[in-house]
Amino acid sequence: MLNEQAMPQGRQSVHKTIDADLVVVGGGISGVCAAIAAARSGVKVTLVQDRPVLGGNASSEVRLWILGATSHMGNNNRWSREGGVINEILLENMFRNKEGNTVIFDTILLDKVTSEPNIKLLLNTAVFATHKSSDTKIESVEAFCSQNSIMYQLTGKYFCDASGDGIVAFQAGASFRIGAESRDEFGEKMAPPDENKELLGHSIYFYSKDAGKPVKFVAPSYASIDKMALDRIKRIKRDDIGPRLWWLEYGGNSDTIGETEEIKWELWKVVYGVWDYIKNSGKFDGVDNLTLEWVGNIPGKRESRRFMGHYFMVQQDVVEQHQFDDAISYGGWAIDHHPGDGVYSDRPPCTQYHAKGVYQIPLRCFVSKDMDNLFLAGRIISVSHIAFGSTRVMATSGHGGQAVGSAVAYCLQKQVKPTELWQSKHIGRLQQTLNQQGHFIPGVPMQGSDNLAATAQITASSELSLTNLPDDGIWKPLKVSAGQFLPLKKDTAYQFDVRVKVHQPTTLTTQLCVSQQAQNYTPEQIIEQQKFELQAGEHNLSIQFSKTLPQDQYAMLCFLQNEHIEIACSHTRISGLVSVFNGENKAVSNKGKQIVEGDIGMHEFEFWTPERRPNGQNIAMQISPAIADFSASNLTNGYSRPYLQANAWVADTGQASAELTLDWPEEQTVSEIILHLDGDFDHALESSLMGHPEDRIPFCVANYRIVDENDNLLIAVKDNYQSLNHLKLDNPVKVRQLKVQLERANQHVPIALFEVIVK
Repeated sequence: MLNEQAMPQGRQSVHKTIDADLVVVGGGISGVCAAIAAARSGVKVTLVQDRPVLGGNASSEVRLWILGATSHMGNNNRWSREGGVINEILLENMFRNKEGNTVIFDTILLDKVTSEPNIKLLLNTAVFATHKSSDTKIESVEAFCSQNSIMYQLTGKYFCDASGDGIVAFQAGASFRIGAESRDEFGEKMAPPDENKELLGHSIYFYSKDAGKPVKFVAPSYASIDKMALDRIKRIKRDDIGPRLWWLEYGGNSDTIGETEEIKWELWKVVYGVWDYIKNSGKFDGVDNLTLEWVGNIPGKRESRRFMGHYFMVQQDVVEQHQFDDAISYGGWAIDHHPGDGVYSDRPPCTQYHAKGVYQIPLRCFVSKDMDNLFLAGRIISVSHIAFGSTRVMATSGHGGQAVGSAVAYCLQKQVKPTELWQSKHIGRLQQTLNQQGHFIPGVPMQGSDNLAATAQITASSELSLTNLPDDGIWKPLKVSAGQFLPLKKDTAYQFDVRVKVHQPTTLTTQLCVSQQAQNYTPEQIIEQQKFELQAGEHNLSIQFSKTLPQDQYAMLCFLQNEHIEIACSHTRISGLVSVFNGENKAVSNKGKQIVEGDIGMHEFEFWTPERRPNGQNIAMQISPAIADFSASNLTNGYSRPYLQANAWVADTGQASAELTLDWPEEQTVSEIILHLDGDFDHALESSLMGHPEDRIPFCVANYRIVDENDNLLIAVKDNYQSLNHLKLDNPVKVRQLKVQLERANQHVPIALFEVIVK
């Protein structure tokens, strides 16, 4: 036993020092992705998190779903889901947890982090002091663990502040902003006339369930919705739970850092008041058996400090999709702002304005302009309050976090300073590394300089020449206008034959549309329009367009709304093809068209969005000439998803297996192979609540083998569900040929592969 006598001089807590190359402060999605990316590049990382679990707002403590550029599949950003580490996490969550249980998601994040031997994870450990060796260099941070009473001194060569409020950057003295810039400062037309301190507020959610027997609820004394705006009271529904209650928000006109506890109490007051209203007001049917299963104990915070980097993104960068030489990440969520008074405001709970496509985020936004060794990640990066309305969401933050982790690794490996990274001789290498890891940076393809596959002759057992999407699916009523996105070639006149079912004499209008910017999927330019006078019955329509596209790009074959017509669809799904509909998605303020009142620097345009599986079948059709956009030459074209064209090699639809052969004129030494498979980057993989109809992406090849010219087995993969497969051989081999033998995973989906990298 221990029987220690009194010590008049008192005692000190145990002190420990942990040395690392990189200290990541904050275990939310951005911090997790930064830590994993750096650790996998050989960097020794300390990841310190002040909560008992990882994930921040996505964790079981807050329970907000992860979203980014895909925006609930409610905007025009096709194939835009963030790649790399955040994509790996979300695909893992889909496989283990397609129902969206946040407790299971906690375990997935913990599993990912603790599986990395280069990461030292400290949970329940809050950083409270930052120490510097000079005015511009951080030396260490101090942290305290509430569970083991240990005081930690965490030293590092580099620091990443992913803490949400920027505790390290703040204590180090880095410049920051809180509030909204004035309209004139950066020419942002959505900004207020004068600068102000209004921020987005905090939210607390609740979950309920049917207990199977009557359950009473006695509200705590502090529960009240007396001050809640009538608009918010009308939003209360008996079955809404979790992040569907995002509008339970408050605190944007308070100090969102210093008054967080007071904001939490006000939100508890509202949450329990809402539940009391549901249970006891008599205005809701079928609530007797409902019980309150869970209420958040900490609020999900949206906004506080934003720190100044070497570039400051503004509204125009988002809307006009500015291109940056040092692009390292991207976003695509709407510019989404909320009134500071939240539930007590008479203003709408949010205003969302979408850009026509995704936008790049430069590396300079992630590097503090004031500290030599400080990177920024998550919602504190260098952007204006208006641009922050888009960049703040978690999938975007996680994508940027991976970029930061990889940037730190590059600085350490090449012995360069962060401010040197955007020099042309460095940024291209960093972008190449990220893209090979599946990260994807729009407009920045991979280069073939360090890819042996680019020097090989690649042949395939078959290549899809698309002439037919068979009409073996549903009949789709044209309750809203429907379209089929197809990768078409310039200067080519196409004919499309489709089957329609007409219920009474009517006129069907068809269009061939493209985006004015080839990389986008907002079909605002009509190439040609045709009308068909139709009698009742089934018809085979031949739609022959004489006008052609000015450049190779995605085009949409459109069928305008007509309630008297149904169109034949196809079970066949092909990488790089998707059907879209001019419907509504109220979750992201999509009412079919973005209407802009006044000159606020935003565009008006229509939304054309897909339906989630198992719905959203392709439109059945015959195509002439064939779409020959699926050849093996795509495997080294630098793109790991559809962008400008399909970019995938696709085998013939009838093949249950297919083979790729890589031939070199001379013997090559091979130690690793990277395959970019089709993880359907058009599908929003929300991490919680919504759930998904499948536990793996049907486009993704599950089983394959890689052999050499003598059919010696080098690698065999079974039951794969990840889109990035990074395969390292136990020992390098010398080969003149590699064969990749793949099995079809789904009878309605042909075998596909985007990119092959051999090193």
